[in-house]
Order: sequence, then C-alpha cells, then structure tokens
Amino acid sequence: MVDEGRGALSPQWEDGRQGGVSAMSRLQFRMGRAQQVAAFLLLVFLGECLWVIGHQRLTTDDYRYAQCGREMWERPSPLAGYFTTCGNLHGDGTLAYRVAGFPLTAQRLVLLGIDHLRKPENRLYAGGSLNGTTWEARHELGSVLYLLHLPFVLFAVWLGAGLWWVSRRLFGNEGAFLSLALYCFCPQVVRFAVRPNNDVLAMWGLYGLVYTAIGVAHAMQGPRRKWRPRIALLTLALGLTAAAHLLAAMAGFAAAFVLMLYLAERRRSYVMQILIYSAMGALLLVFACFAFRLQAFSYVFTGGGGRFWFTLDGVKSFFGSLDEISITVATLVSLLLWAGVKRSRYFGNSVPLMMSVVVSVLMTTQVTSAPWLWALPFLLTFIGGVFADALETQSRRLFLAVTGGLLVTQALVCLSTLSAVAR
Repeated sequence: MVDEGRGALSPQWEDGRQGGVSAMSRLQFRMGRAQQVAAFLLLVFLGECLWVIGHQRLTTDDYRYAQCGREMWERPSPLAGYFTTCGNLHGDGTLAYRVAGFPLTAQRLVLLGIDHLRKPENRLYAGGSLNGTTWEARHELGSVLYLLHLPFVLFAVWLGAGLWWVSRRLFGNEGAFLSLALYCFCPQVVRFAVRPNNDVLAMWGLYGLVYTAIGVAHAMQGPRRKWRPRIALLTLALGLTAAAHLLAAMAGFAAAFVLMLYLAERRRSYVMQILIYSAMGALLLVFACFAFRLQAFSYVFTGGGGRFWFTLDGVKSFFGSLDEISITVATLVSLLLWAGVKRSRYFGNSVPLMMSVVVSVLMTTQVTSAPWLWALPFLLTFIGGVFADALETQSRRLFLAVTGGLLVTQALVCLSTLSAVAR
C-alpha cells in the first residue's frame, strides 16, 4: 500500500542527500544485494512467526474470528437484528474477521468442488452436497491454526517490506536495514502478527495511508494523468484502514490533510476535493465490508469505535519492557541527535517522529486496541533516518559499532522470547 513515487520526500529539503535519493527514485526495481538482504530479514521474520504458530493452540478468540469471519463471506442467517453471531461489530473492525475467515471459506469451496467431482456414492455426505449451512464442512477443514494465523503474518511481512522501501527511498540502504532489522526482531510485532487481530492491520493501513498521501501530494506537482492511480490507492488505503479500525483511519485522514496541504504548494485548492472523494470511496468500501447491510453499517457512526482520549500507558509499557531494550536505546539516541544536530531535522525525519508521538498517546475509550503499536513503524523509520545521518559523519565507526550492538542484542532478545510469545 505504500506509494512507489517520491512519496516521502519534501521539495524543500535542507539535507545534503537530495541528489542521491533523486537518483535512487529513478531506478527500477531489481533484485540486487540490498533487496536480497531485505528479503533475508523478512524470511527470518516469517520463520519466527511460523515457529510461534507451530507451538500455539487454538483459543476461544480463534474460534470467534473463524466463525464470524466465515459468516461474513458465506452469508448465513445471523441472529435476528445482528450482522453476525459476534454482533454488529460496531467497535471491532470487520477486516480482521474477513482476513481470518477467507482462507477457511476458500478451503471449504475447494472441498465442495472436489466433492462434486466424486461419484454420488463416494461423496462426503450421502445427500450429495455440502452447500447447506456454513458449518457442514467444518470437520473436513485442515490446518485451521495456520489458515487462521498466517494471513496476519503475511500482512506484517508486507508492512516490513513497505517500511524498508520507504526508509531506503529516504535514507539509503543503511537506514533502511536498521529500521527493518529492528522491526523483524521486535517481540511485540511478532506477538501481534501471530494471532487474529485488527491492530496489526491498522498498523499496516495507517503507515501505508500516510506515505501514500505524501505520494499523492508530490504527484500533484506533475501532470494530472498521474494523479488518478495514486488517488485510487489513497482511497483503498483509507478504506481498508477504516475497515480495520476507525480511529486509525481518522488519524491517517487528519495526517494526510496536513501533509498534503504542506506539500501541494500551488495545488492546495485541490487537496480538500481529493480527500473528500477518497473519504466517500473509503466509506463505500467499509459499507461493502458490512455486505451492504445498512443497519449494521450504521453502527460505524454510533458504536463509539472512533472515541478516543490520550494516555502514556502504552508508551510506558513498551519502553519499560526489557524485551525492547535495543529500540528504547535507539530511540533515546535518535531523539538526542535530532534535537542537537541540525542536519537531522528535515522533513523525512520529522514526519515519522511527529506521527509516532501523536499516534502513540492515543487511547480508545470504547474498544480495546493498541495505538502504540500503530506508531511503531513510524518510530523505526525515524530511528533509521537519524542513524543514517550519523553514519555519514566523522563518527561513522562509532555509530556502526553502536548499530551492530543494538541489532545483535535485539535479535538475541527476540529469539529468546519466542517461547513466551507462543503462550
């Protein structure tokens, strides 16, 4: 979902690497050494998640996501007055349920197709069909644990790839590898990636939404024929984020408005029009996630999913954990350098810092969620940018040693906590 143009670059940089990144933006994608290293890190992250899933057991939450997700895709007769047997999901977004239920529904359809190819006397049911209710084929489904959890791992891998892509466009290979490595060896990311939940999808959607909006603003400096694909991508990003969590979409929409106004310059009069059309398209997508049922869709506006306040509890819990000691140290060093070194205070660094600060202190008042997790990719982008600046100074060797020590420590801590994550 991250835009592929010069989405994160300001036309008013004060940093000396503008020429290098401009040249990078003209390169076509190829599987070079940088891409191979990034792919290796993502494979390691995938392996961590698969190991954890292999040591998990199905929980009541898993059954709830499986049942209600399948109901959304297979359209059974829900309880009178409710969208699914989980209720109207007025606070809990529909996207996680659909993501969890889709592989099970797909496997069921494959079983039905195979069953129709058998002779009537050899079919799974003597009646000759499994098309009755949602649950007639449930005993034939296999690998349910992996089918339920793996889609969320793939979204986390997708976000990791987007984090590397954005950071590399902004800061070069060294900053991108630091951001990606800290992400891949973050125990909290692994913990949320290996179970059905809307928070990992909101984290994925919000990060893509913000940098897609920046890409749209830059595209507005060029010919209009280049606007439409990016506006369509912005609409899709906003809609999927809203389907995951309404508050994440609200935060992303507000950030998009501010950033696009700042970057659009002579085209600022078009910003509000673009965002209104994107919001209308996003609402249509959320309506589709509710199977175009108006009564259930109305709870998006009345259920309280977007109500919020501010708290530091999530921030204190994350940075107070010994599992995240390397990210904590890297954050403190980055903040000191950003505040004390002028060359680090430019658009590409400051935007992810501001996003991480604002999003991390949000607190939903009607539903249980983890906005501090949504802020994590922005924080890692900021860390990668500041360290990339430091690695271009005369203290390069010192910062290489610090970076290497942080990564080794983070990797060892993460690998040692996988057993606890699996519980």
